[in-house]
Amino acid sequence: QVQLVESGGGLVQPGGSLRLSCAASGSIFSISRMGWYRQAPGKERELVAVISRSGSTAYVDSVKGRFTVSRDSANNTVYLQMNSLKPEDTAVYYCYTLTISGTDYWGQGTQVTVPS
Repeated sequence: QVQLVESGGGLVQPGGSLRLSCAASGSIFSISRMGWYRQAPGKERELVAVISRSGSTAYVDSVKGRFTVSRDSANNTVYLQMNSLKPEDTAVYYCYTLTISGTDYWGQGTQVTVPS
């Protein structure tokens, strides 16, 4: 079992920045990759960014150049630095992790709001 606790969401003006954090606990030795999904009202959940155990990263096209995912292995924490935020980034952001056995775990979600 892996538990994920997110923090860092909020309201920010267009062009502003936020940093989301997600702390993992429990069977952290089994974690393969960590990342972030988001779900906007009326839309499906989409993968935003992912980072592997080796540090390789991937992003959805809409956030490339603006968002950065990073991982602090010593503290079992994954971050999402979000810069140049746009109204279309408004969503609930979910931390997730995939274990080496193929099991995924999710955080409770944190709201990010960028007013138009």
